[in-house]
Amino acid sequence: MVYVIWGGALVAVLGVLGLAGSGVAAMRVRGAGLDDAALRARLQRILIWNMAALAVAMLGMMAVVVGLFLR
Repeated sequence: MVYVIWGGALVAVLGVLGLAGSGVAAMRVRGAGLDDAALRARLQRILIWNMAALAVAMLGMMAVVVGLFLR
């Protein structure tokens, strides 16, 4: 079960890095001075990336909890 815990922790860290990356990307897009339509289009793509990273982080934390319970 130790492998499940460490594997889940690694997946959770990757998800958190993805969340940070999507935040940085959103800040760059907002500062780029784009018109409204282009800004919305790019932020919608970043939102998908953000939700995927959130799901990955959540799955990693679930693996950690399951590993702790089964330990």
